[in-house]
Amino acid sequence: MKILQIGPSETRSRGGMAAVIRGIRESRTLNSEFEIESFPSYIDGSLPVRLLYSGYGYLRFLLCYKKYDLFHIHTAERGSTFRKNLYLRTIKRAGKRAIVHIHGAEYLTFYDRLNGRRKKTVDRFFQRANLVIALSDSWKRELESRFCMNACQTLYNGVSPEAFQEAAVDPAKHRNAFLMLGRLGERKGTYDLIDAVELAVRQNSELTVYLAGDGETEKAKALIAEKKLEKHIIVMGWIDGTKKLELLKNTAAVILPSYNEGLPMAILEGMAAGKAIISTSVGAIPEVVTTENGILIEPGNVSALAEALLRCSRDVEMLREMSRANMEMIERRFSVRRMHERLADYYREVMK
Repeated sequence: MKILQIGPSETRSRGGMAAVIRGIRESRTLNSEFEIESFPSYIDGSLPVRLLYSGYGYLRFLLCYKKYDLFHIHTAERGSTFRKNLYLRTIKRAGKRAIVHIHGAEYLTFYDRLNGRRKKTVDRFFQRANLVIALSDSWKRELESRFCMNACQTLYNGVSPEAFQEAAVDPAKHRNAFLMLGRLGERKGTYDLIDAVELAVRQNSELTVYLAGDGETEKAKALIAEKKLEKHIIVMGWIDGTKKLELLKNTAAVILPSYNEGLPMAILEGMAAGKAIISTSVGAIPEVVTTENGILIEPGNVSALAEALLRCSRDVEMLREMSRANMEMIERRFSVRRMHERLADYYREVMK
């Protein structure tokens, strides 16, 4: 079976979706049975660059799509859905089958803000798919309650435990160091975290938080400077590969105080590296993070976020227990191998 993934470029875009696409294309589990290729429909860049590449990408797609049996379409909210709708219409007119994989953390908010005509476009987008994949059981229930679709299944993101093994060190060595992985901005709770650090350092002057991601880096730096927190909050910019492993190795917990999420790769990567998780009770996060392996707060609760930082810095045994629980959970439920085994089942089911 020849399968074509459609989504953001693996090399010219950043974020969890590109990482998932790369993992599927390179998967030993999947490639033992399927022939999988990736088709980049989008790259990061300025608006003119994105628009030009999107148009060019679709024209390239028209020249090659007929040789594939099944299409795995990765999409998020806003423009991503409308671009992918064009691809899906072409695929279905050719009598071929397609899976739509929803990644966007704000998908329902995006849908609710659309006018009537655009809502109908999104409705038809879901109806055309042979299968819709949700990132969690809670997302599956939400999508099924809102949209009429042929079928919907859950596929949790997965990570490779082996890839993060060297970062799994005794958290007692770095109990005052924390890492936020993800795009900086209001939705991710970056400014709440800065305010929380300002509160926490009054009780623990050794706390250090690393902000690793692109987005509103300059705005974050300006706020940090205004609060005179340069010694306590380090803006790293976008990191990947060896640098990410190094930061994970030298921190005790991963923080993601978001207002909207699906199932963030940052949390799964932190778990695989044996880090405690500090996050918010949004999206699929409560399905993964409990009192056994992390601390959940309500989004926007700065004082609770500050207390979570302090609690981790004080309670070394708690950090060790959470570290063990997270590595066990990744192996048991969220390994990339398990993710790809389930995806293989979906591919077979759709093509019956």
